[in-house]
Amino acid sequence: MKDNSHITGLEALYLAAVDSDVELITAVAGFPITAVAEKFFREKLTENYDIHWITNEKSALETALGASITGRRSMVLVKHVGMNILADPLMTSVLHTIGAGLVILAGDDPAAAASQNEQDSRWYGKISELAVMDPSTPEDAYNCLKRAFDLSEEAKVPVIVRITERLESSKGRFERCEKKTEARIKYQFDGSIWKLTMHGKHQRFHRESYPLLTRESETSPLNRIKGNGKEIGIISSGYPSAIVDKLISSYPEFSDASNLTLNIVSPFPFKLVRKFFHEHRHILVIEESEDFIESHLNILEKIKGKASGHVPVGLVSKEHIQFALKNIGKDSITKYTEIQTTEKRGARPICDKCPYMPLYNILRELDIMVAGDMGCSIRTAPEPLDAVDTGFSLGGAISTACGFREKGVAVIGDFGLAHSGIVGLINAVNSGFELFAIILDNRVAAMTGGQETPDLTETIRTIVPDMSILDIDDKINLNGYQETRNELEDIIRKKLREKGVSVLYLKGKCILY
Repeated sequence: MKDNSHITGLEALYLAAVDSDVELITAVAGFPITAVAEKFFREKLTENYDIHWITNEKSALETALGASITGRRSMVLVKHVGMNILADPLMTSVLHTIGAGLVILAGDDPAAAASQNEQDSRWYGKISELAVMDPSTPEDAYNCLKRAFDLSEEAKVPVIVRITERLESSKGRFERCEKKTEARIKYQFDGSIWKLTMHGKHQRFHRESYPLLTRESETSPLNRIKGNGKEIGIISSGYPSAIVDKLISSYPEFSDASNLTLNIVSPFPFKLVRKFFHEHRHILVIEESEDFIESHLNILEKIKGKASGHVPVGLVSKEHIQFALKNIGKDSITKYTEIQTTEKRGARPICDKCPYMPLYNILRELDIMVAGDMGCSIRTAPEPLDAVDTGFSLGGAISTACGFREKGVAVIGDFGLAHSGIVGLINAVNSGFELFAIILDNRVAAMTGGQETPDLTETIRTIVPDMSILDIDDKINLNGYQETRNELEDIIRKKLREKGVSVLYLKGKCILY
């Protein structure tokens, strides 16, 4: 055993993957998962694994599944919204069975610091019937990820490990297990599963795999109790659980509380929680972002948490937990009712010197609906630019614009196009929609750390013959800003008058990269 003192959660995850003999890693950039992937890319020179940036989460999981069924341990790194994209192969893989261990590392973003929503990845354990681990400390991160690979192989299904940025940056100490390299040929895919019907595969899962996952959640030492208080029982998971542990060990006023840390939250450990429940007068649930744990218990009267108003939705801080403990005797609280606004938080405007600023100024002045995408362009939706009107999902602008009453206008970045936008463009052509797509090509994923994006220019030209290309930087350097803007506006107005599908490829260099 090797002692690792004051290791960050990020380093703990890296060491756990290395010590688990991971051979293939696929990653889709996005906060807070980019930092994890970049750690693996930086250390690639000294470790024996392959890692690849992938433009789409569905493809990332499918590639990892291919590795798994041929006996290679694999890991998928995605942010929480990426779980939506990979859900299709995820649900099937549960019944299909896999081979070598496969872990999905889902990076959640409580408070939506850099995301389009505040989604909670733990719910995917419920819908897919898979194990979900929600580590609270660097030590837990290391042990959970290590155990996740073994559990994946035992149950023949993927395992989800949910992390957050605060876990990544937190520090702790733990003992690192010695790396054990072993042949994984026995963990290749067993084709005998095809002797079963689809219903039969589900039956097999509940007879063989699900009991293993349930026993793990009920008996694993990863789920533990700290403190001996019998007045208040706290049930927690994830990074907030570490805050709870510090509070009840450091503040005498909370010495009558004990904390049940659930590092494994799915399948839900009902027996373990029921026993803890009956040992305490009050029960407080501390979790983020949503009421996942609480939803399993809210039929019980003494539960306090998000539903009762003791704890806010989203990110949970030390002050929130202290407030909840001090008001544990109240049935309900209306403290957390204020809605955050951009004025209070501060705006996140587009860069002043963005090469596409002429486009945004034109779109603001035109009386048209514009579908934006989850790239930099979404930052032009609020005032003062007010350039785009919508933004539902990465790669979704083109499909959204196809549903507009008038000719649809979509603004999409090259990364969003490669992620899934190209599918919308194919459907637009095939279905005969009226569409004008403006593709912003700066060859980097600017919102997620500057990863290189593929050049799809010729691919798009094959799909849409009516395609124009304009290099913004060259035009401005040659003709100046105003003349370039006039030329761009003429092109846009012409494209809007044309029938069918047309594309304007705008090329410009991102000033950040």
